[in-house]
Amino acid sequence: MNLITKTTLLAAAVALCGCSVLETDKVDYRSTAKAPSLAVPPDLTQLSRDTRYAVVDGGVSASWYKAGQAAYQGAPVLGPVLGDVRVERAGNQRWLVVKRPAGALWDPVKDFWQDSGFVLATEKSGLGIMETDWAENRAKLPKDIIRSTLGKVIDSLYSTSERDKFRTRLETNLAGETEIYISHRGVIEVYTQERSEQTIWQPRPADPELEAEFLRRLMVKLGSSEEQAKVQLANTAAKPVATVSTANGQPVVLISEGFDRAWRRVGLALDRTGFTVEDRDRKQGVYFVRYVATDAETSTPGFFAKLFGNTPKGTDSAKFQIAVTSQGESTTVSVRNAQGTADASPTAQRIAKLIAEDIK
Repeated sequence: MNLITKTTLLAAAVALCGCSVLETDKVDYRSTAKAPSLAVPPDLTQLSRDTRYAVVDGGVSASWYKAGQAAYQGAPVLGPVLGDVRVERAGNQRWLVVKRPAGALWDPVKDFWQDSGFVLATEKSGLGIMETDWAENRAKLPKDIIRSTLGKVIDSLYSTSERDKFRTRLETNLAGETEIYISHRGVIEVYTQERSEQTIWQPRPADPELEAEFLRRLMVKLGSSEEQAKVQLANTAAKPVATVSTANGQPVVLISEGFDRAWRRVGLALDRTGFTVEDRDRKQGVYFVRYVATDAETSTPGFFAKLFGNTPKGTDSAKFQIAVTSQGESTTVSVRNAQGTADASPTAQRIAKLIAEDIK
């Protein structure tokens, strides 16, 4: 194929991109980072199982996990058991409940994300959290005759203006079951101004339906049939449970659920709305978080670098404590400053609103 022919085909491909139909009924992700070696790093070969996922009568924090606990004496995993995975839902949040110890699910969940085309950027086994790198959903690319004909030869010329990442949290409930939460974060590339060639990446809303799709696929990975997964996700009815209120001049979120459920739902809301959970103390009902206001993020010149690399120096973030307190089946979520004092600032009001809107 000569140079003129190649140039003609490339031009035709670009021209046809604008009149193609997007395929949005499936996902096909490719991470923006290169996949790491599957070899086990030397410092991980001697790790023993522990009780890091257990619900205990005491403060559960990252420092507590690092102190080391007694070896986990659970029964050996014999493979997936059909019928032990179910879906639960409240508001616009869904999660899986699996009748297996969380320690036995960590590796299968990790394999699930890698098999789905993602690179794991964060693995915090002590907190039961793993997070993917930013990835592009190739299923959203236009499927035109040129791309179909030339395949991989021209596929690299295509790119979407969106990137996604997913955080997975594993929690053990009081019944000894493992709850698996998947939270989505997305960004979109936009022009800085009309008729400008300069673009920036801005956050876009979390996609509950995309989270539900990966929950369905994870159900199948864990042993459910395709039909079981579809039926369970379709039959989980939503119910509103959270409202924003004021107590002693301080913004609070009122949740019509007990502590065990509210604690986990607040954790998922923090994941979905861009907070960084640095630590947590379940006995005291406190999440220790860092928060960067969205408007500050989108106006920062190095926002692209922050999303796809290291956070630029000078980016302002503030530390807060998110307190979860319950009486029976009623829970109050309040925002405190880094010192643990009640916070009624505009930022605290924004945080309370973000949590309530996500839980609903």
